[in-house]
Amino acid sequence: MSKENLNPKNSFFFYKIPFILTVLIPFLLITGPFLSDLSLSICAIIFILNIFKFKNYTYVKNIYSYTFLFFIILLITSSFLSNDILYSSKSSIFYIRFYFFTLSTWYLINIDIKIINYIFLSILVCFAILIFDGFIQFFFNQNIFGWPLIKTRVSSFFGDELILGSYLSRLFPILFAGMIFRYEKYRNKDFIFYLVLSIFILSEVLIFLSGERVAFFYLNLSAFFILFLSKNYKKIRLFTLSFSLILIIIISNFAPQFKERMIDQTVEQIGIQSDEKYYFSSQHNDHYISALKMFKDNIFFGIGPKMFRKECSNTKYIVSNYSCSSHPHSTYLQLLSETGLFSFLILFFVFCYFSFKSVEHLFLKIFKKKKIFNDFQIALLSAILITLWPIAPSGSFFNNWMSIVYFYPIGIFLWTLENQKKTSKI
Repeated sequence: MSKENLNPKNSFFFYKIPFILTVLIPFLLITGPFLSDLSLSICAIIFILNIFKFKNYTYVKNIYSYTFLFFIILLITSSFLSNDILYSSKSSIFYIRFYFFTLSTWYLINIDIKIINYIFLSILVCFAILIFDGFIQFFFNQNIFGWPLIKTRVSSFFGDELILGSYLSRLFPILFAGMIFRYEKYRNKDFIFYLVLSIFILSEVLIFLSGERVAFFYLNLSAFFILFLSKNYKKIRLFTLSFSLILIIIISNFAPQFKERMIDQTVEQIGIQSDEKYYFSSQHNDHYISALKMFKDNIFFGIGPKMFRKECSNTKYIVSNYSCSSHPHSTYLQLLSETGLFSFLILFFVFCYFSFKSVEHLFLKIFKKKKIFNDFQIALLSAILITLWPIAPSGSFFNNWMSIVYFYPIGIFLWTLENQKKTSKI
């Protein structure tokens, strides 16, 4: 590919618009799914046009593209075999926008690596704003706009949408990756460095105060990956994690309702103190059993994307009064029940592949003083692995807000794989 084709930086339409929209997505996610999804879709459309205008075919000729396109074909096939083709196909056909968005991000970084700095700064500012507003809400029982605590849970600008913790925990590894990317440039600027560390600590505390137990689990899971796999930044991550846990313990003593939500209710729902044990709760258990029943009836292509909510009321899938929901609250069981075995295996193999590479990286680091990934990649990889993690409740796989968060770091990670030499010193 010629340099001219690869770098159309003078084009407002093909470069500046997707650049701005990609950087703004962390802000737009706070407003809800519409604007962030619209921005992502515009980036995807522009990239499709870009492919033909600048002949950037290399971006679609790789194992990632082939795998994802095959996955989309399976989703569409599943939709056309469902009981409501029109409803189901809306989710499957248009899911391809996330694929083109990741390629767009990859392409933009190739054009100008500085976009990583802007993404980092965008997330950093969003975190700072949410931290300020979230703690205002915690101390004064309402945020700066007067939105109250929801059942003693901090939600900040998300209001009655209790997803503050999900936002922070999913973007936290990307923020950490951004710090690594910028470290060499600001390591002598103590104020900036300690400001970033403070934001790390306070955001971890805020995730706890959000009352989102899964988000808190994902935060600590990403910390686990960074602590074990990174080379130069594990001390920073250990310090921020330890300090935030100390603050959480102090807050729990003064505000025990948060401890009750995060710890006591979790113990009760899992059934640790009773004879009956559940996967996270009895309600989750019933969702999972219903999903497995659907899978057994439709092994290869499932009941159709987003069809769980319509089929769960069928008498043959009802387990209890709690078994019917909008989705089974497990990404892998949702894929099994709604899209069948093949699409499930694709996602599971991707998870297994990156898990294996992580273990291989750890082995080489310990015994041969070598590495597969640099610390920047590990932070991004942790963001991807917590998304793929199979043993945890999750939102709907086809939820556009969550999908945007899932796919946001993938484009950056793909760029690092292509440009391993460029990122080796990070």
